Amino acid sequence: MSMKPSLPPSPAHAVHCREVTKDFGTGDARLPVLRGVNFGARSGELTFLVGPSGCGKTTLISVIAGLLNPDAGAVELFGASVAALPPEEQILFRRRHLGFVFQQYHLLPSLSAAENAAVPLLAAGMKRAAAVDRAKGLLDRLGLGKRLDARPSQLSGGQQQRVALARALIHEPRLIVCDEPTAALDHQTGEAVMELLAGSAVQPDRAVIVVTHDNRVFHFADAIAHMDDGRITHTQTKFPVGS
Repeated sequence: MSMKPSLPPSPAHAVHCREVTKDFGTGDARLPVLRGVNFGARSGELTFLVGPSGCGKTTLISVIAGLLNPDAGAVELFGASVAALPPEEQILFRRRHLGFVFQQYHLLPSLSAAENAAVPLLAAGMKRAAAVDRAKGLLDRLGLGKRLDARPSQLSGGQQQRVALARALIHEPRLIVCDEPTAALDHQTGEAVMELLAGSAVQPDRAVIVVTHDNRVFHFADAIAHMDDGRITHTQTKFPVGS
């Protein structure tokens, strides 16, 4: 029987960062990237993280997802400090509860689009046929019904991005983090992707965080956190906290 790290009941803030710092380099070459970030993403909402290039957005979501360790501060996901878990449980936690869409996609070149999207289900022990069938259904919703058997090298950048999105959503994680998910997409396809993400976010035990420069999709956000020079400067919300 595989271990599944348990989570406490979902609090209002699915993600809670307190005074998070992260530097790169050492000595005179040391570069502060996160400078005491305070950030929250609420359950049941789609939160955008916006700001100029180089302000620390990708570093912040990498820390939230556990791909980078902060130098100081605290990060809680659904009330749990993942960093406090033993290393094996941290891996299991991320595998079960997180879906991440990278800018570079990281698709496996020898697998088809459907097989790539099915990877999280296969890692969780689902039978291959069932996993691939579920992946095909999701890819069809993303407009890739005719490209299910194509390898990544046979797909455009926008098509690869949608496969990566399907891979992040397929196992229905509680936290979905996306780095520029509409960057390589035309407006119509970008709207379809954001509709899928917004629909995924509207669940009481799930949160979605999207890093974006694409102001065409800002209307999908429940909250927009503005970042500059390694800090959150302000957050806009559609609804008052607690509504």
